[in-house]
Amino acid sequence: MASLSVIVITKNEAHNIQTCLQALSFADQCVVLDSGSSDATCEIARELGAEVTQSTDWQGFGIQKNRALALSTGDWVLSIDADEIVTPELREQILAALAAPQFDVYDFPRLSSYCGQYIRHSGWYPDRVTRLFKRGVADFSNDKVHERLITKSQVGQLKAHLLHHSFINFESVLSKVNHYSSAGAERMQSQNKTATPVTALLHGLWTFLRSYILRRGFLDGSMGLALAISNAEGSYYRYLKLWLMQRQTEQNAIPSRDPN
Repeated sequence: MASLSVIVITKNEAHNIQTCLQALSFADQCVVLDSGSSDATCEIARELGAEVTQSTDWQGFGIQKNRALALSTGDWVLSIDADEIVTPELREQILAALAAPQFDVYDFPRLSSYCGQYIRHSGWYPDRVTRLFKRGVADFSNDKVHERLITKSQVGQLKAHLLHHSFINFESVLSKVNHYSSAGAERMQSQNKTATPVTALLHGLWTFLRSYILRRGFLDGSMGLALAISNAEGSYYRYLKLWLMQRQTEQNAIPSRDPN
């Protein structure tokens, strides 16, 4: 059977990394590329047999995943985040695909949890992610956030779930909303997009309606409502931060007056 490398990028994932790596014991190589953890992430990963490298020159998720990809040596590569778990069913389907591949790239559905509840609506499911590929046929976009796998190969589909524990509590919700909205605002600024407080509000309202009504978030119960609100906040903050960045750029461009 072809060899398989797993790549994982980390920073302060001590609470996740053990469960993640234990589910990946079927791989021939596990590469953990850490970006400066201050907790026990690296120690736990090494104890579980992972090849741990540190790279603190953070330039975004896409570039970091390409760095991890360059460290892998397997015929096939599986990209997993530290807060994701390969289920036994998905493991068996991955091994079957490697034993008799019909495609060079595969995706599979991801089932994500929000504050302890798995979400099956709200636009979160089925969230098919393309993560398994033959070496040389794909790499990652250089996006700072929401990176994607780039390939010209046809993508096959596996059916088993990848579990994603993205928001373990509300503190993690607030932290990720802040982080991703800042990164999103920076990306939009680089694309010369503009915003105002009104457009920020409208984007937030539209995001809530799309998540809770159009994507049937109400079927996820009270957590569906909470998720729709946090999605709306993320969109609102992203555009508001873009507007504030524009204001700062405009103010910096105004020449200062000579007091004399």
